[in-house]
Formats: sequence, C-alpha cells, structure tokens
Amino acid sequence: MDKKNLAIIGGGPGGYLAALRAAQLGLSVVLFEQERVGGICINVGCIPTKYLLHQTASFSQLRTNKNLDGPAGELRLNWQKVQDGRRGVIDRLVKGLEFLLSKNKVEVIKGKARVTSPGEVTAWTAGGEVKFQADKIILATGSRPADFPFLRFDGRKVISSTEALTLPEIPKRLLVVGAGAIGLELGSIYGRLGTEVTILEIMPSILPGTDLITAQRLERILKKQGLKIYLQMKIEAAEITSEQVSLRGSSLLDGKPFEFTADKVLIAAGRKPNIEELVWDENLLARQKGNFLEVNSQGETSIPGVYAIGDLTGGKLLAHKAYHDGRVAAEAAAGLSSQLDYKALPSAIFTEPELASVGLSQAEAEACGLAIKIGEFPLQANGRALTMDSPDGLVRIIASQTDDEILGAHLLAPHASEMLPILTMAVSRRLKIKDLDSIIYVHPTLSEAIPEAALKANKEALHILNS
Repeated sequence: MDKKNLAIIGGGPGGYLAALRAAQLGLSVVLFEQERVGGICINVGCIPTKYLLHQTASFSQLRTNKNLDGPAGELRLNWQKVQDGRRGVIDRLVKGLEFLLSKNKVEVIKGKARVTSPGEVTAWTAGGEVKFQADKIILATGSRPADFPFLRFDGRKVISSTEALTLPEIPKRLLVVGAGAIGLELGSIYGRLGTEVTILEIMPSILPGTDLITAQRLERILKKQGLKIYLQMKIEAAEITSEQVSLRGSSLLDGKPFEFTADKVLIAAGRKPNIEELVWDENLLARQKGNFLEVNSQGETSIPGVYAIGDLTGGKLLAHKAYHDGRVAAEAAAGLSSQLDYKALPSAIFTEPELASVGLSQAEAEACGLAIKIGEFPLQANGRALTMDSPDGLVRIIASQTDDEILGAHLLAPHASEMLPILTMAVSRRLKIKDLDSIIYVHPTLSEAIPEAALKANKEALHILNS
C-alpha cells in the first residue's frame, strides 16, 4: 500500500509534534513554515519568556536576600548578555527540532502555504511556487496578539509580547493592558529590572477564569513585589507622542475617569487566530466565537480531511494544548481513533510564585451544580517553603462531596508547574483523596503540601488543624 501523504501548514508546537508523530506512524509528511520551526512558542513566546523570567528572578533574589552583605544597589543585570543568552537557547532548540524532523524524514518547506483545492497545498517559496498533493491536511498556523482600534501596534511605543522580549533598553515606565499570563509574566520581568510597571485589567480579577482564591492571593503578592495592578479599568482612548503613551478611560467600579502615562504600553489582552488565506474558500470553514475554527472530537474541521489544531481552535491558548491537538490530529490522519480530551488540561503562570491549575475551579464546580468539598494547605506550614523563604502560597484541592473524586487543583507555590503533574493525573484518572495520600513524598519538598490539602478536605490533615 502506498504511503499516505500529510501536509502540515505551520511549524509551531502542534505542527512540528504532529509531523513527528505522523512520521512515526508511517505517513509521508511535508511541513510548511514561513519562519523557523518551533513557531511563536520557541522563538518569541514561551521559551524566551521563561528564560527572561529565570534571569530576572535570580537577579531579584540576590538583591533582596537579607543574608548577603555589601551594597545590593550596585548589582546590575547585563541586559545585552541576557539577550544573547535568550537567542542562544532559542537557536539550540530550533536546531534540535530541525535535526529531529530531518531524521524522521519530514520535508520542511519554507514559504507561505495555503490549501488551494481539496487535497492540494500550494506554497510560495524563495524558489517559486510549490504544489503538494495530500491525503490529509493539518492547519497549525497559531495566533497573534490582538490590539484595539484606538491603540494599534507600532513596535515602538505600542508593543506586543514579541517586541517586549527584545527591547534594546529597559523602559523606566511600562503600561500593561491585560492581567492574564502574558501581562503578569512580562510585567514581572520588567518590574524586577526597576521599571515602574502599571497593569490595567478590565475584569474583576487578575487571570480571569482562574480559581479566584489563588488569583487574589497572587495579586497581593505581586503588589508587594512592586507591580501596580488596577482592576475593572475600561480603556477608552490613547494618545501617543514621541515621548510617552497616555491611556484614558473610566473605572467600572465607580465610574471615575483615569489617565496613566508611560514610556511604552504593552498590549496583552487577547489573541486572534491566524485563519486568513488558509483555504481556497474561507466560507467552508465553520467558526465559533472569536473567529476560532470549529472541529470535531478528532480535530477535523468542516472540510473533510482538513484538521485544525492549537490556537486556531480556541479554548485555552496553550502550547501543550497544541501538542495534544497535534498528536490527536496526526493519529486521526493515520486512521487511528484518538480523541481530544481537555478534562485534565493543565495551565501555569510563571510568576514568582507560580500559579498552576488543572480541572475545575470552585466557581466552575458550583456552576455545574456539583456537591464539593475543598481542602487547603498553606505553605506557611510546609518546611521546604520556609527554607526557601517562600511561605506565601497554598494548595487547594476541589473534590466531590459524594465520592472524594479529585475534580480540580490549584497551586500557588515556587515551581508549582513542576508539582502539578500528579494532580493532572489525579483529575484525568478520576483518583480519590486517599489516592493522593497513598504514596510516599520526599521530605522536605513543596509537594508534601498536596496530600495535606487533599486530606484537609476530609478534616484529616496532619500538619495543620482541621477545625
């Protein structure tokens, strides 16, 4: 039997993972990518952001360590060296991906590609037009930052997360529109470097949609770190000069007007799917709210044989969601029965401390009419957190009142993202409270807070009172 041909448009996280998985399954794969493989995540998103977060966190910890002698004010972070390091990490990862794709016999074609008719992809490359006949096609073109009609990106005064990662100089004042993961992470980076950071959010809480208790706790911590955060702020107008940016609007709390000025403004208030010019007739693609594409349980769009993955399909715009989507779409293209499943889709915000979540929040569980119980364990009672001088955090477990099933978990702790997998498995595999306490945890570790929080839901915690 002849090999099936698979065309993938977009080489971001979901695209390259789909290519590697499809190659494992014996498909002949061509990956079309305009820029470098790895997409936004590796080149201008997740990876460079985490590098800058790590570098600035180390710098901040040195400057605030009360046990060090000497003039902390004289410490400087060499921004040029940091930028060189950022580029080095990106280059290493991209070269690694290119090596893996090559070894798996995935052909990578650089150029803008489009589905020009059923089963046909056309790419416009430096060497001319290329046509490829495909049995199946995966769309993986990702998303881009969204701006406002009165506040458009210019790359200088009004910037997106892309420009924020590569600023040649550290701004004295930075306005951030949006208190989601991107706004808080980039705000933290520049706040640690001495920038006066002001974050404006239109919703009543930072990290909208996140467990409210942990989000509010994180907000207090970030304010202590120096970030100025204002909630329920509706921006209505902007004025941009060669010297500064001014944002004006009104508070949704009391209707009072506000005006803030800064050297630059970072817009981090949502993203738009890159769906333009993807297929020969865009009307054939069914859409959902936000112009994201509708797909079935295997990631297939309304065009038979054409799949869409990652940010194109909406929901939580996360790289690891794109990985999951890409794997399912590749396996579906190969004839397997894989299904999309977001019940245990984890997420993390890489501030200090980190906030990591999986499953239902308290509000979501209550909105579903579920009878729940909640166990909380404060890091103030965790020995490892105290040794790290990081007691301002907690672990929250949401469990079923009827059978103790773990429905959700929310962690505010150093390295919370690294603690989350056991809870992701608990939600995915429908584990019970006792299951989280049935294994032995290394002491002293932050992870010891997990079984304590679970047991607290049944008033059985050992290291805090159960009253």
